[in-house]
Amino acid sequence: MKLEVLNIQGEKTGRQIELPEDIFGIEPNEHSLYLSVKAYLAAQRQGTHKAKERSEMSGSTRKLHKQKGTGGSRKGDINNPLYYGGARVFGPRPRDYDQKLNKKVKRLARKSALSSKAKAGAIVVVEDFSYEAPGTKTYLHMLGNLNVKDQKSILVTADYEKEVYLSSRNLPNAKVVRAQDLNAYSILNAQKLVLAEGAIEKIKQSFE
Repeated sequence: MKLEVLNIQGEKTGRQIELPEDIFGIEPNEHSLYLSVKAYLAAQRQGTHKAKERSEMSGSTRKLHKQKGTGGSRKGDINNPLYYGGARVFGPRPRDYDQKLNKKVKRLARKSALSSKAKAGAIVVVEDFSYEAPGTKTYLHMLGNLNVKDQKSILVTADYEKEVYLSSRNLPNAKVVRAQDLNAYSILNAQKLVLAEGAIEKIKQSFE
């Protein structure tokens, strides 16, 4: 698949770039995408939730009244989970939500996500650029030139571009990532994938 290379003004440079078919032209594997997205979202959970159970409560352990003969229900101490302010039965405990995913499944998921964007015509290639100083307005202007301003976009750069990253940081629907940090969820979550020209080679290398 060949795509036109644009400059940051949105104009054609007269050059085309070939996207490798084994990365951008495969039949998307939906199950690998599902597993990858599920693992990514699970990893975002902190797992720091905690509620006190009965053995952890501070309070008197005196039995409130005798077991039989009162006509009421049997009661233990005031830490009883049935009472207001008492413990919680089987409460949440800190845990790790990470899910193991095989390397081959991760690779297939990334290829599937990239191929689905290519099939949908949702990839734009822009020549490599950088800013002398961060500027959100400058970055927004570039997105407007590329006709992706009103869509959720992700710009993939070859290396960490500090000024470009800082320019996009305040925009809720624009994200900048390095090619080696690209994952299936980020690709699928964006409506438009903007690839810096040099990032394509880095993406190739990540699959070698």
